Amino acid sequence: MIRSIADASAGAQGSTYPWERSYPPGLDWRRPPPARPLPALLEEAAATHRDRSCMDFLGRRHSFGETLDLVERTAKGLQGLGVGEGTRVMLLLPNCPYFVIAFYAILKAGGTVVNANPLNAELELERQIADSAAEILITLDLPRFQATLSAVGWPGRLRRIIVASLAESLPFPKNWLYPLFHRGDVADFPADGRHLSFSSLLANDGRCVPVAIDPQRAPAVIQYTGGTTGLPKGTVLTHAGLCVNACQCRDWLTGSAAEQERLLAVLPLFHVFGMTAVMNFGIALGAELVLLPRIDVREILATIQSKRPTMMTGVPRLFQALIDCPTAALHDLSSLRLCISGGDSLPPLLQERFQAMTGSRLVEGYGLTEASPVVTCTPYEGATKPGSAGLPLPGTIVEIVSVEDGTTPQPVGRVGEVCVRGPQLMAGYWGDDDATATAMAGGHLHTGDIGFLDQDGYLHIVDRLKDLIIAGGQHVYPRMVEAAIREHPAVSDVAVIGEPDPVRGQIVKAFIVVKPGAGLSSGDLHSFLVPRLSRFERPSTIEFRSALPTSIIGKILKRDLRSATEQPRPPDL
Repeated sequence: MIRSIADASAGAQGSTYPWERSYPPGLDWRRPPPARPLPALLEEAAATHRDRSCMDFLGRRHSFGETLDLVERTAKGLQGLGVGEGTRVMLLLPNCPYFVIAFYAILKAGGTVVNANPLNAELELERQIADSAAEILITLDLPRFQATLSAVGWPGRLRRIIVASLAESLPFPKNWLYPLFHRGDVADFPADGRHLSFSSLLANDGRCVPVAIDPQRAPAVIQYTGGTTGLPKGTVLTHAGLCVNACQCRDWLTGSAAEQERLLAVLPLFHVFGMTAVMNFGIALGAELVLLPRIDVREILATIQSKRPTMMTGVPRLFQALIDCPTAALHDLSSLRLCISGGDSLPPLLQERFQAMTGSRLVEGYGLTEASPVVTCTPYEGATKPGSAGLPLPGTIVEIVSVEDGTTPQPVGRVGEVCVRGPQLMAGYWGDDDATATAMAGGHLHTGDIGFLDQDGYLHIVDRLKDLIIAGGQHVYPRMVEAAIREHPAVSDVAVIGEPDPVRGQIVKAFIVVKPGAGLSSGDLHSFLVPRLSRFERPSTIEFRSALPTSIIGKILKRDLRSATEQPRPPDL
């Protein structure tokens, strides 16, 4: 994989890539940010913005200087527990100050962060603890976390559980009222020597032992993939990859003023999108992170009005939910200047409606866990191309190769598999050399996404390679079918998959969620789609549902939808 832009530039043989001609003024694609240890982001922000607020959690603020001090003290406490090079520490935390502090403290102590979803089932959490060989776990004193950990026990090499107090992270007087009025919401972890309080890590002078970190080689994070198509794999992300990606995102934000930016941190920080495009990006920018511990549409709207954030990162379903909320019009959302959408394709109509409602600019990006995760993004200034995922970030090369052989380069405008080279790519999959070799075949990352580059270098994602439907020899792209179905005014949500068929191989099946109070029949939908889709693209089967299964950030889990359609249907008589 490419770790130097000199290698990428040499590949161009003096010519330019199509996206270079479309680049934002003042940015040079051939000059990506330098690779550094990730804690340098916070250290530099604290040196420049020491007294500026770094985090706002339910009204309690921590300045950049205070945050760095807490990180250094936590790092020394962790080193006292034996954390150093090669030590994996798992974070089982929602969005809160402890996540930011613990994340950077683990790295500063020389360890590796293992991000875990607090909503994971017990067996999945147990598997990830054992698979990553995590030795220490940091969590909150909430009953649901205690119940999960009690059920999991002490798998693998786990030897310590550090428990942070939610009450201690709240502002006065909430910090002392919370234990009094929410006793049932505070768990009593056993005093057995294996459980330690987070506050005990802070009881020192903060002079942690300096650790020499090779950013190109040192693993910063083991990030488990979302598992939307199978069992999650541990993706090893280096200090260099994560630091460069955060700075690529920061540099892409042309025309910003760090002292004026507030970033609404509603995406979960334990997810790779939130970790980079919210936490690390915000710190690299010197912006204040307005932390929300959960995704609640009404709370988000109220927070935008009261805290006045200037930026927000989310997924299309979140922006759609904000538009659809009955009380949205009652809130002043005018502070939002820029919103970034990722994780799924952004429908142009949704983009238009959200921008009209808020007055902000909503741009689309593309990425994946293995790329730390951001690969492309629409420029924040100037013209946009609705339906595209934007231009490659500095130092990032996007290549389109044949779906059939996985190697033949495709010309501009030709659809194929999206492959990526760049300084933000993963080191590999944890403990899985075979999967790493497959993903990096040919010296670039095979994303498993189908798309094309246009003449201006903008990337257009057509679909997931695994979602491609081959019906009677014809290629059907579910996203195109879904886009046509979404045009029906009665449709609230839709997902399209390929259903096994003994005659045609696959047929198109659509799962539809109808808007409350609206009526829609299969016949009505078929008639609506006749002028919009070809015969082989139109769904052969339609199933109406009250809701579709989604991941923690709102991606539709087509894996769950396929589980009911794995067996081929008998042929029609």
